[in-house]
Amino acid sequence: MRVILILITFIFCTAKSFGQDVQFSQFYAAPLYLNPAFAGSAEMTRVGLNFRNQWPGLDQTFVAYSAYLDHFIEGKNSGVGVIINGSYETLSNLANNEVGVMYAYRVRLGGNTYLRLGAQGSFATRSAAFDDVILSTQLDIDRGIVRPGNGIASLEDRTRSFVDLHTGILFYSESVWLGIAGHHINMPDISYLDGGADPLPIRYSAHGGVKLDLPSGFINDFVNNTRQERSVSFAFNYRRQGLFDQLDLGTELFFDPIVLGLWYRGIPTQIGLPNNEALIALVGFSFENGVDVGYSYDFTLSALGLRNSGGAHEISLRYNFVNQLWRPENRSRMPIFQY
Repeated sequence: MRVILILITFIFCTAKSFGQDVQFSQFYAAPLYLNPAFAGSAEMTRVGLNFRNQWPGLDQTFVAYSAYLDHFIEGKNSGVGVIINGSYETLSNLANNEVGVMYAYRVRLGGNTYLRLGAQGSFATRSAAFDDVILSTQLDIDRGIVRPGNGIASLEDRTRSFVDLHTGILFYSESVWLGIAGHHINMPDISYLDGGADPLPIRYSAHGGVKLDLPSGFINDFVNNTRQERSVSFAFNYRRQGLFDQLDLGTELFFDPIVLGLWYRGIPTQIGLPNNEALIALVGFSFENGVDVGYSYDFTLSALGLRNSGGAHEISLRYNFVNQLWRPENRSRMPIFQY
């Protein structure tokens, strides 16, 4: 019976993933995936990678990645970027791949307050093999067995390609940031059936945060005593796609060069699988040479259970070309987490 319960749980979550986007616990460390308006927001050249391994404790797992490169065009108030996203789910060999380019324009509202408008165009593919998919009709709960054969006819063309469009807006000052984004605004058809209609639901998201500077301290770098930056940040990311919605809410402490964070995912008033509740612990390092690295682990709180799922591992890497800061006093500081 326990095996059947796990199968039902995984089937439900996998069915959900067919029409739902990848989610990163370190959403703030995947800025271009979060919102196209972040293109060029570091006001220097930046390259990054995010990797997520979800539910490694199950026989069927889900992995995803996002790699990006963006650059700020000084004098044009513009940011450009390129992003490559991918995910793979082993139950149905479902693979999603996307290559996109984006552009963002920065408008100064006054003082150190700015507004960024961004757009992204992508070419995406989806491929799957349904031979090993287990449907709910195959489950015999009374006898605790799975009946063979899912009855799905073999598809000659298991790959779909389409154009995808995203847009976003971002407001920020030295201590506050707030953004909204819409992904798949053209609602591309992702049906595998000829003549079928299965539009990909628009993913709406609202995100923001505040950064508070703490009294600085001193650390010994073996040569000189240097001033140590300290700050605490609070942020949220709410997203809705189709019938499902989720909320990430948490805080991070930056104690140069260490970052420690604690996050909660889910809608507290809606306990159950659709919200995939999790408690997320994070540790990261932000170095002066422009290298940032972070690791987070999701402690599953939903009915799937941490012991069954194995939680989720996530790694973020980023390199900022800090040697491009020709006039740092003219830069618009983004109150984003250190990485």
